[in-house]
Amino acid sequence: QVRVVESGGGLVQAGDSLRLSCAASGLTISLYSTGWFRQAPGKEREFVGAIGGTIGWGRGGTAYYEDSVKGRFTISRDNAKNTVDLEMNSLKPEDTAVYYCAVPKTLGFAAGRDQNDYAYWGQGTQVTVSS
Repeated sequence: QVRVVESGGGLVQAGDSLRLSCAASGLTISLYSTGWFRQAPGKEREFVGAIGGTIGWGRGGTAYYEDSVKGRFTISRDNAKNTVDLEMNSLKPEDTAVYYCAVPKTLGFAAGRDQNDYAYWGQGTQVTVSS
């Protein structure tokens, strides 16, 4: 059984940095493309960014981001820990949301912005940025 778990959320001030981690059991997350999404209060869940897996699209760690976070957020892999991390810098109050990571079911599948691309979701971790 596959389980995905996010960690690292918290309360920070505007301009601060925070690093989220996404760990998985039941699969080797480094082999799969992985997406990060977020949901702010009263809003739809939205795409943040995605990174390619070791096989298929984006192998070698290619990542892309939503425009609102480009240049501030970075997705990377820690193969030793079997995690996919989201480094968030220059945080803004509008970054406040529950952050989710997600993994597709098929190895090598180029999961992207579409939430339907993903089969496995974590429970989310809260990030709150105060002004």
